[in-house]
Amino acid sequence: MSWVLLRGLTREARHWGGFADQLARALPPSSPGATRVLALDLPGNGVFHQEASPASVAAMADFARAQLQARGLPPPYRLLAMSLGGMVAADWALRHPREVDRMVLINTSMRPLGSITERLRPGNWLPLAMVAARWSDPQFSERTIHALTCNRASQREADIAAWMQIRQDAPVTAANAWRQLKAAAAFTMTAPPSCPTLVLSSAADHLVHPRCSTRLAQAWQAAHQIHPWAGHDLPHDDPDWACRRIAGWVEAS
Repeated sequence: MSWVLLRGLTREARHWGGFADQLARALPPSSPGATRVLALDLPGNGVFHQEASPASVAAMADFARAQLQARGLPPPYRLLAMSLGGMVAADWALRHPREVDRMVLINTSMRPLGSITERLRPGNWLPLAMVAARWSDPQFSERTIHALTCNRASQREADIAAWMQIRQDAPVTAANAWRQLKAAAAFTMTAPPSCPTLVLSSAADHLVHPRCSTRLAQAWQAAHQIHPWAGHDLPHDDPDWACRRIAGWVEAS
């Protein structure tokens, strides 16, 4: 069984850090065969940074599906996704229900379950506008993104250095960042998917209001676990907590 990890706006596989390996160790053994955990890049990010980001979340999902098919990895899959990646996973599960065995959504949001001021809290509008205006300044951009998404600051300087290296290796263009933002803002989920879903959210998420996850879990009758202090990037702030909750949910079901 393959677990597929999908990141958010302008982020790529390397932004997971060691989370994929940690999750693989935490998950209960699958039968038959070993559990495979792999992180995919969406078009415009990572290994695909030179491609144009699609104008829709659905097109991003189709791109991710094509990656797995090209690698010879057949469905069903288990999807773990955060933020924009969570929208991609939800769309995938709704349109191709036989391909998704289950999914975990982390600090995501979607219409009609969140207003514009909940999906992107107003206190972030000015800092993000400044990031857009200074997108060519990696130090400023990555330091601001870290402040907006991460509440654990103990490794902040190492994080920013690593993220600046990622940006140097695979720079996301301002045009692609804008297309991803527009696709996320426009995404609407018309019905809940049929697969089992676990929602993980952060009570101290300063980027997206936690109410978005609460409403999603209630509307879909999904399991929901809330972290008390982590920021939007929950897998960065407390990967141990996230892995334990995911593994426990899988084992219980």
